[in-house]
Parts: sequence; C-alpha cells; structure tokens
Amino acid sequence: MKEFKIGDRVAVLDDTLKGLVANVLPNTITIITDDGFNMHFNPKELVLIAQEQKELSKYSDIQLNQLLNEKKVLLKKQANNKKAPTAKLPMMEVDLHIHHLIPSTRGMSNYEILSLQLDEAERKIQFAKSKKIQRIVFIHGVGEGVLQQELNHLFEKYQVAYYAASYQKYGMGATEIYIYQNSKE
Repeated sequence: MKEFKIGDRVAVLDDTLKGLVANVLPNTITIITDDGFNMHFNPKELVLIAQEQKELSKYSDIQLNQLLNEKKVLLKKQANNKKAPTAKLPMMEVDLHIHHLIPSTRGMSNYEILSLQLDEAERKIQFAKSKKIQRIVFIHGVGEGVLQQELNHLFEKYQVAYYAASYQKYGMGATEIYIYQNSKE
C-alpha cells in the first residue's frame, strides 16, 4: 500500500484532479484540489506526483500533432458557425455522510448529526454561489430519506433546481443541484 504524507502532491487515477494531501487516515486520504476543494479518496485512487515528473502522454508526437490539427479544424468550424462552444460546467461534489464530516459521532443525537449535515450543505451552496460554481452533487446516501427531504427544503429555500444525480455514477443516494447565475441569495 502506498504511503502518503501531508503536503504530498497527488493525482487522482481515472480523473483529471490534482492536489495536495491535507489529511491521512488509514482508508481515506483528504486532498485539497488545485481548485481549492477538499475531497476524500481511498489511497488506491491516488498516485504520488514527484517534483521532477512531467505529464506522460499515451500518444506519440505524430498522434499529438494530428490531434492538435483536428482540434484547430474543429475550432475554425465553430468560429464560422458563430456559436459558442458548449463547455461542460464545472461540478463540485459534496459527500454528506457523517463519517466524512467529523471523526466520531459519539454522544451526538440524530438531530445534531442531521443539523451538522445540513449546515455543511448550506455552507457549500454559499461557497459555490460566491465562486460562480453552478453544479453541485450532494451525496447523501439512501437510508430512511430524512436527510434527502431536509436537503430538498434547503434547495427550495435557495431557489435552485434539484434532481437525482447520475445513477450510473452515484447510485440512488445523490442529488444534483443547478444554481442559476442571476440568483440573489
């Protein structure tokens, strides 16, 4: 198993995320991404980036040149159509499972746990609004549905669109919200 230390520069396997290790637990590594988000990963999902290491490409120089030329042609076509390319909006993921928020729930009532989860969700919505992030996926789990119902009330308070997140990626226990740019909250 890989040994990570706080301050190590890491990349996430099967994703484009990179960041610095902020916390190390036996089965969870917390990183601060280059975009400033705290995210939790299993150590098997991370790879250490050495200082002198450069990005390795799966393409040869000839293939890269061909891809770049194809991209230039595509950009010219888009410019001629006078339509802005549709970029995928950045998305923030927030895992509201209580064990991701605090180390122990010992002595806490269900109400206190729920309140802490809702406070975290509200903080993330306010952060996203301040940073102009329009999409957030809240991972809440299935359970009895109490947290999901309370989240729905919170989303209505903030007047954001909300709907079930990708079943393929998150299963049934996640809700995605869309924050409108001109919202006043």
